[in-house]
Amino acid sequence: MSGDASETGSAGSTRRPHPVRFDVEYPDRELDRVGTAFRLILAVPILVLLSSVGGRAMRLGEGSAEVVLSSAGGMLFVPPLLMLLFRRKYPRWWFDWNRELLRFTNRVIVYVALLDDRYPSTDEHQAVHLDFDAPEDRTLNRWLPLVKWLLVVPHYVVLFFLDIAAVVAVVAAWFAIVFTGRHPRRLFDFLVGVGRWHNRVISYAWILVTDRYPPFRLAP
Repeated sequence: MSGDASETGSAGSTRRPHPVRFDVEYPDRELDRVGTAFRLILAVPILVLLSSVGGRAMRLGEGSAEVVLSSAGGMLFVPPLLMLLFRRKYPRWWFDWNRELLRFTNRVIVYVALLDDRYPSTDEHQAVHLDFDAPEDRTLNRWLPLVKWLLVVPHYVVLFFLDIAAVVAVVAAWFAIVFTGRHPRRLFDFLVGVGRWHNRVISYAWILVTDRYPPFRLAP
């Protein structure tokens, strides 16, 4: 994945790769046109399942971010926050739960957003790659989790407009796939970039697995 490689700035300086790595394999093949045409209907069962795991009702038709935020009810936020605050420890099984639920959520979003026509698996990664390392004890800041949600407010503002653009991109991709069977590569890369941005913000502010502030960019 490109996120594993070192990042190089415009001035030639090397930047550390971000610890939250997200990518989706481009489907370089003809996609299922009928499945694309009726995607929202076909996605209802897996959305209901995700909603039951996430613990909150989900609303359709408001962009990919709505699925992420709604399903976040099933992710552990307060328990890790308290453990970091008082013990400076992140229990591994809590970490595994949050990572796997976020992976599953992303597979559903990728399917709904037309980035893949394979039905989302509850356990296999398929074409969606999301990974970040488990934090070692006492490597995360004890007090930062109390204010992370506030520090990412600028990201919420930017993502609001990006999500509007993402909805437009999904609609455009729907027409392209239905009539040509192919997903336009530029629209695909943009939607993956928006998903990458969301995952970095969620990992930083809500599941608290990294203290690295999310960058303001779509690229890896």
